[in-house]
Amino acid sequence: MDNIMGKIRSLDAYPKINEDFYSRTLPGGVITLASSIVMLLLFISELSRSSLKSLLYVCLYLHAVTETKLVVDTSRGETLRINFDVTFPALPCSILSLDAMDISGERHLDVKHDIIKKRIDSHGNVIETRQEGIGAPKIEKPLQKHGGRLEHNETYCGSCFGAEASDDECCNSCEEVREAYRNKGWAVSNPDLIDQCKREGFLQRIKDEDGEGCNIYGFLEVNKVAGNFHFAPGKSFDHAGVHMHDLLAFQKDSFNISHKINRLAFGEYFPGVMNPLDGVQWTQETPSGMYQYFVKVVPTVYTDVSGHIIQSNQIASICSLQFSVTEHFRSGQVGQLQSLPGVFFFYDLSPIKVTFTEEHISFLHFLTSVCAIVGGVFTVSGILDSFIYHGQRAIKKKMEIGKFS
Repeated sequence: MDNIMGKIRSLDAYPKINEDFYSRTLPGGVITLASSIVMLLLFISELSRSSLKSLLYVCLYLHAVTETKLVVDTSRGETLRINFDVTFPALPCSILSLDAMDISGERHLDVKHDIIKKRIDSHGNVIETRQEGIGAPKIEKPLQKHGGRLEHNETYCGSCFGAEASDDECCNSCEEVREAYRNKGWAVSNPDLIDQCKREGFLQRIKDEDGEGCNIYGFLEVNKVAGNFHFAPGKSFDHAGVHMHDLLAFQKDSFNISHKINRLAFGEYFPGVMNPLDGVQWTQETPSGMYQYFVKVVPTVYTDVSGHIIQSNQIASICSLQFSVTEHFRSGQVGQLQSLPGVFFFYDLSPIKVTFTEEHISFLHFLTSVCAIVGGVFTVSGILDSFIYHGQRAIKKKMEIGKFS
């Protein structure tokens, strides 16, 4: 048994030296103190980067790391949510409309659901918050479809002024007349000739809001394919396959589309997302024109440490794979289809999906890092101490025999 213990003892890689043979020096003490401080600082750094959450939960860490991967996006038939908040300081809410369309042929014209408009004055102060444009009709003996005025014992059925889709169709408000005209591909040239518009004060409301601005915000649910959405004056309609806006009804020669994008995001928020168009502002210097943004959208999946998955998107860059926005302004005159006044956002989706996975560093990784810190500093300080100690001894010996100069 003693023989076995002796063989094991001979394998000791850490032979002990009797304390009587220790030689403690001042440089050694300085190096020990300095190396202890360095080890402590490195340990604290590692602790704050990937360390313990608390002493009670040793294996949980303060900060998680995020792993990024690029994969091919194979999703089909999904929808894309576009969150926006845009301010037009010189375009009244009464004439501002929102349209969306995509390459699949789906169109959303004059979107009003999930949209809020705020009337603002020239100083940016809110005048009124509303969801619709012109307001409710006033029923005060309106003109009936057959030509007479509404009596107490009659049901109101307003004329669509030739735009009826069927004989029994009624247009009881200015908005319904304009909608009927839009479906026919017609434009309302003079709203004062329309009884409903005249009673509701359509043109008067526009004149009253002259000089005001509009803050429009909300969200759109569109197909997850390339498309565009745009803010423009006038009610939109299709005529001979061409997308048009009815600008004649407003009797204006120019439209100021100066704007500020307070927020524009494709999808839900997730930690670390950056929206490059947030805070972008543009001021128009010509009478009318079209301002265009070309946006590249990258599908993104974010998974946090608890396993919660966020399906979102980010605006990607050609250079850094994070942001990509190209801007273009085209001036023109009102009435030219090539230069419809408005702010257009053309978006396209990347075939590559980015996945972010948040996870904690393992406790073994933490122990390895701490051991590397302690062992590395201890080894380097030992080499430095040995160099100084033997250097001092060599110099001292040369000085004793008179060979040091």
